[in-house]
Amino acid sequence: MAARRVLKAVLVDLSGTLHIEDSAVPGSQEALKRLRNAPLAIRFVTNTTKESKRDLLERLKKLEFDIAEDEIFTSLTAARNLLEQRQVRPLLLVDDNALHDFKGIPTNDPNAVVIGLAPEHFNYQMMNKAFRLILHGAPLIAIHKGRYYKKKDGLALGPGPFVTGLEYATDTKAIVVGKPETAFFLEALRGIDCKPEETIMIGDDCRDDVAGAQKAGMLGILVKTGKYRAVDEAKINPAPYLTCESFPQAVDHILQHLL
Repeated sequence: MAARRVLKAVLVDLSGTLHIEDSAVPGSQEALKRLRNAPLAIRFVTNTTKESKRDLLERLKKLEFDIAEDEIFTSLTAARNLLEQRQVRPLLLVDDNALHDFKGIPTNDPNAVVIGLAPEHFNYQMMNKAFRLILHGAPLIAIHKGRYYKKKDGLALGPGPFVTGLEYATDTKAIVVGKPETAFFLEALRGIDCKPEETIMIGDDCRDDVAGAQKAGMLGILVKTGKYRAVDEAKINPAPYLTCESFPQAVDHILQHLL
């Protein structure tokens, strides 16, 4: 039944799917070119919080990916949108390289806590400052709750364990804005006149990419690059629509079986 869907859009994860830090997944640039020749809208959706969209785009261009800025939807964008809606002043626990995406947001006398992947700020003093703000009623906004991600030298802790620690200490629940939240996937489709059931997601994270997309009504393809570990596909229910070796193989399947 899934293969008989009318496919109109493809959402593509970035880190771990198209690239790992400053190295492209082999064959991904050419695969993306082939995907662009199909009658499909393409959006790139990422939970990255270590760099601004501007810096991310520069990294992708250096890796020779043909991607435009308005095709990228990040969890930083989703977090900024929420801050503007709520009109709060955040304590920003994000990497310094990501601060550009929050330019113009007031941060004096903070009354909210925003936490992303910020290894340089995950120290006792900063975490305790966040803890005290939350105890006094400040909302805890998690850009995402990823458990870990892939670096060149191996897996590394994501922001999820630190968000969970603050939740535990303050007996509260974070507002999560990035993948795997359904609202994130739906927001990524805004402006391309496409329904979730007409969309497929490709990513290396079985929970955040695939399970999140499928919960939103999309199909999900899990690739065995990036943070993928053996039997990841068995950790979610329903299982991925497809598990394949890499992004180029995912593109081959879409072009051969879903159009």
